[in-house]
Amino acid sequence: MGLTSKKVLLLAVVLAVALFAVTVWLWPRLSRKGVLPVLGRVGVLVTTQFALIAALALAGNDNFGFYASWADLFGQETTPGVVVDHAAGGSGGQLRVLDSLAVNVPGGAVPTIGGQIQKVALAGGLSKISTTAYVYLPPEYFREPQRVFPAAVVLTGYPGVAEALYKKMKYPSIEASLVHGGRAQPMVLVMLRPTVAPPRDTECMNVPHGPQTETFFAKDLRAGILAHYRVGAGAASWGVIGDSTGGYCALKLAMEDPKDYSAAVGLSADYAAPKDATTGDLFGGSTRVREENNLPWRLQHLPQPPVSLLVTSSRQGEKNYHATLRFISLVKGPTKLSSIILPSGGHNFTTWGREIPPALQWLSGRLVPDASAPRPSSSVVAISRGR
Repeated sequence: MGLTSKKVLLLAVVLAVALFAVTVWLWPRLSRKGVLPVLGRVGVLVTTQFALIAALALAGNDNFGFYASWADLFGQETTPGVVVDHAAGGSGGQLRVLDSLAVNVPGGAVPTIGGQIQKVALAGGLSKISTTAYVYLPPEYFREPQRVFPAAVVLTGYPGVAEALYKKMKYPSIEASLVHGGRAQPMVLVMLRPTVAPPRDTECMNVPHGPQTETFFAKDLRAGILAHYRVGAGAASWGVIGDSTGGYCALKLAMEDPKDYSAAVGLSADYAAPKDATTGDLFGGSTRVREENNLPWRLQHLPQPPVSLLVTSSRQGEKNYHATLRFISLVKGPTKLSSIILPSGGHNFTTWGREIPPALQWLSGRLVPDASAPRPSSSVVAISRGR
């Protein structure tokens, strides 16, 4: 059973309750003097405490989506990994649909009513990186086979679990609600975590002599999606949104690659890449590389790109509040900036749940379908094994 299995969580809770009951029942017998009773007390206390902590940890992971598997938890995650693309020319990205899932909306089992989430494998010819992602296709995608749609890349934080984007943060159902209410246009959502070279946190950077993560997101991912789905080819059709580390990635991709992304949303974003145990040295010892991946430094020392950015924070509860205010103060034309500042809110799913609906509406209003998008060789159809 997997780390995120409900059965594992239920088993842990039942075991913790059972051990607590056994401890209470045995305690009178273990209260006697002597080495064995003392060892017995130590044993039942340690075992019960361990079971309670394990149950709480599993519940926390289920709620916040920190780790996707046992291998991820113990730092042994090796898939997805680095692959070599053997396609003709060796450039661009490849995409393969692995499965389909129903969307959690009324009528979600029928693609023309609720849309569809497709699990896909993306392989990068330029970056030599591969990963899995979840692509949300709105119902209009199946109703209007000639229509071209804008696309939004949706990123988790670090380490993050991609499934949390539609299970916990409910991006597809929020978009469906906005479209139904006439507050947003339908968009194709490409949902994944920024950790595409696990377990390392690469902060969506092209690491010197390391993973070329920015190239994957700016070039390979777009190429794979464009080759398989009816989405606009121009930057005006592409946006990116993320929380925490994913928020930093979103802002950075738009600022560094304005020819690929025209709009970005950073929910509780960082504004510079750190150097810690999860990242290692991302800069190769280069001051210039470190500065270029510091977003305030870019605003002060490089030409500001013609993109639209949205940043969010909270006056109380968010550590990035003052950094967000400084970032706002540095933006000038032609970069356009908007913000959501809550009175209070922590660095968590609850806070982001308050920000995602207006952020998606904002993002939708800044993306345009692009009729010049290349048509896939065959239209994407609903996969019958939805669940």
